[in-house]
Amino acid sequence: MALDKPYQDIPGTIIFDAEQSRKGYWLNQFCMSLMKAENRVRFKADQRAYLNEWPMSEDQRQAVIDMDLNRAMQLGGNIYFLAKIGATHGRSFQQMAGSMTGMTEEEYRAMMIGGGRSAEGNRKIGEDGDAQAHRQPQGQAGKKD
Repeated sequence: MALDKPYQDIPGTIIFDAEQSRKGYWLNQFCMSLMKAENRVRFKADQRAYLNEWPMSEDQRQAVIDMDLNRAMQLGGNIYFLAKIGATHGRSFQQMAGSMTGMTEEEYRAMMIGGGRSAEGNRKIGEDGDAQAHRQPQGQAGKKD
């Protein structure tokens, strides 16, 4: 019997639960490999060749190449592991978070300093708040497979 997951109705939120962990195991292992300098060099020299060494899905590999972190999270990536991809490319976590919301680093910083997104219109999927999938630059990235 499947577990009841009422948290799946929160817009703009992918909860890293056991199912996501299983789905993203090799994607996250690849990310952890980037902790070693020699692996970062190999990855940057030929991303496709390095990714092909990992038993990930083609969708996962493409999300890494595209730096589509929202898609990578949907495919089982954990943001704390995915941050290693951004760091490999010289991006800060704040830059990465901004890109995930369609904002510049400065816009994202200002939003967070201002208290973040409002909960109004964002408590469940189907409302009209700014965290809803139809208002995100990645469009359908927040929807379930």
